[in-house]
Amino acid sequence: MDHRTYRKLDAIDLTELLKQKEISPRELLETSYRLMEEANPELNAVIHSRKEKALEEAEDVDVEASPFAGVPILLKNISQSMKGEPLTSSSRLLSGLVAQQDSNLVDKLRHAGFQFMGHTNTPEFGLKNITEPVVAGPSRNPWNTAYSPGGSSGGSAAAVAAGIVPVAGASDGGGSIRIPASFTGIFGLKPTRGRTPVGPGTGRQWQGASIDFVLSRTVRDSAAMLDILQVFQPEAAFHIPMFDGSYQQAIKEDFDRRLRIAYTTESPVGTPVSREAEKAVDNTIYWLEKQGHIVEEKRNEVDGVQLMKNYYLMNSGEISSVVRKLEQSIGRELTSEDMEIETWLLNQAGKNVSAAEFSASLAAWDEASAKMETMHATYDLYITPATAWAAPKVGELTYSEKNQQELRDGIAACSPEEQQQLIYDMFLPSLTYTPFTQLANLTGQPAVSIPVHLTEERLPLGVQMMAAKGKEDLLLQLAFQMEQSGLWMDPGRNPFMSPCL
Repeated sequence: MDHRTYRKLDAIDLTELLKQKEISPRELLETSYRLMEEANPELNAVIHSRKEKALEEAEDVDVEASPFAGVPILLKNISQSMKGEPLTSSSRLLSGLVAQQDSNLVDKLRHAGFQFMGHTNTPEFGLKNITEPVVAGPSRNPWNTAYSPGGSSGGSAAAVAAGIVPVAGASDGGGSIRIPASFTGIFGLKPTRGRTPVGPGTGRQWQGASIDFVLSRTVRDSAAMLDILQVFQPEAAFHIPMFDGSYQQAIKEDFDRRLRIAYTTESPVGTPVSREAEKAVDNTIYWLEKQGHIVEEKRNEVDGVQLMKNYYLMNSGEISSVVRKLEQSIGRELTSEDMEIETWLLNQAGKNVSAAEFSASLAAWDEASAKMETMHATYDLYITPATAWAAPKVGELTYSEKNQQELRDGIAACSPEEQQQLIYDMFLPSLTYTPFTQLANLTGQPAVSIPVHLTEERLPLGVQMMAAKGKEDLLLQLAFQMEQSGLWMDPGRNPFMSPCL
């Protein structure tokens, strides 16, 4: 298959070609690997390839046995473990780790027939909205390689946006699907908390803030993936009623009434929002009103600054717990030289978070969730920019050695309350780019980033839509209609999707 044809096809298209015997699983996989080998030296999207094993496995694929049998996919180097393959979370401390079993999400992907190509780049422990880990180096944006594809699913986003694979594994604990989707001009859905598999060995990720799913170029691929990945998992901490029907069919249905939609372009933490992000929302609102929907400008009632403080407090506790387990496993006390600055500072602050503070912080998540459910009693959807700005340049949000030392010295001299403020201030430059996504993680709601805008610098910028818990069908249905319109950004304008390549 030629590269130009392959890049135009989504996972459903490729499945049809395989079942019609127009291409074999091995031929399809070879095409994907050729594209990866051409693009990856520039993008650094894929950090581990299992080419020889995958090509051998492709010989035994029965294309009739499962819905996506023979379709190539990449996994994310966090939580998406594959037995016998490395899973390091981009941490120097885990450099030799080999997974002993498939994660539950990977197991479902395996039963769906996907061909696993390898793992994608991610920041250390998925803590940042850029993908620039010390151990693997930065991933780069296919639209302009001077810029970041975002994070933490930045490698996966770059691989999908460049046409290496139609879908790739991703996760979202604070926007890590929607942020890179916005920055790279692809489609990103964060499902409802409890919708997709977790574990084994854990019933929740980041206290329920984080979920695993995929990034895709088309709405129907994400709908199909949700059909195969939605699950009732008795051992999990959170559950949502299974969707009674097919998401793939739901997206094709017309609305039986006009939707009521609220929107805002104001940052929930008071940071500036680019005119480009405002234009992206304005164009979306104009289109929605032309479709007959009722749209009103309205902010939610959640205190965005306090929400982020609760979010970082959770991060502190979670990372401190991870570091403690690593120390027990390794048999020595870890130092700042063992980890990146964000991990170190969160670990230090987490040591001083009391059980009462942690419990109160989680209770505040539930209060925010109740406020959003009240809002959704009136409004079907809540729209914001997906990101306040288009992608930052590679290196722009990475601290210099001098600044890192200042942060290390500062955290040691701070009181527990001051440590939490230092954490907030440390992340503020990054948060300024992406202040809109964390709300859905803490409330557990589904949310999407939709590629609707190309800036004057020719960088993508998405619009976020949120719905009430369990209403992924509504998000997918409207996104599918937008995909058929002129509002949807043409992926062919991406240099890596050019027919010349």
